[in-house]
Amino acid sequence: MPSARIWVSQRACPITGFTKEFTGKRSTMGTVKDRITERLTAQFSPEALEVIDESHLHAGHAGARPEGETHFRVILTADAFRGTSRLERHRMVNTALAEELAGPVHALAVKANAPA
Repeated sequence: MPSARIWVSQRACPITGFTKEFTGKRSTMGTVKDRITERLTAQFSPEALEVIDESHLHAGHAGARPEGETHFRVILTADAFRGTSRLERHRMVNTALAEELAGPVHALAVKANAPA
């Protein structure tokens, strides 16, 4: 079984300028994109799910790591979002991805909708 690697990430808040360091273990058994896909699929059983790694668009910016996997966009359609506001849907996704948002993910754009 592959061992976990330790990662350290420093993030600067664009508003306050404060830098916060995050340390944790990154599994070598899958990418951050894979973990996001697995968590959202398990939590919402979406009809449609797209996870896009946009890290290359942010190279050199605060929160970007040289190896990438820091900036993502998720587009999902799930029954779980029926009757909820856009803010509630975003909170639901953020809760499902709390571990990733506390660690390797610096930015997450969300488009979450209920089926038509």
